[in-house]
Amino acid sequence: MSKFDEAIDKYKSAMDGMGMKVDEDLLTKVTKALGPSIYNSDASMVSCSDKAERNRVKERFLMGKLGLADSPKLDDAIEAVCQEMGSSNKQKHRAIFNYLLVKKLKQESKF
Repeated sequence: MSKFDEAIDKYKSAMDGMGMKVDEDLLTKVTKALGPSIYNSDASMVSCSDKAERNRVKERFLMGKLGLADSPKLDDAIEAVCQEMGSSNKQKHRAIFNYLLVKKLKQESKF
């Protein structure tokens, strides 16, 4: 099994543990879009308690990658995903975080 497949399995398992349904095809596409960052322990995680990190997600992923315009809706989506993934989990897998943002903002067609 490749490292990429192992990462996908890890993300699916984590989502199952949170009681989330997984669209495996979309998760795979979102994860591929992250490139090699999924193999870097720091870059592969999102810290919701870090405002600069939430801004990076908004600017680089939502606005940069997905081409969305800056609006309070983006901040609200990020906050909703932080809550959905649980406050006890301080760092969240970026692939899952971005996947949930794509679903929440109905941007599946961009993948």
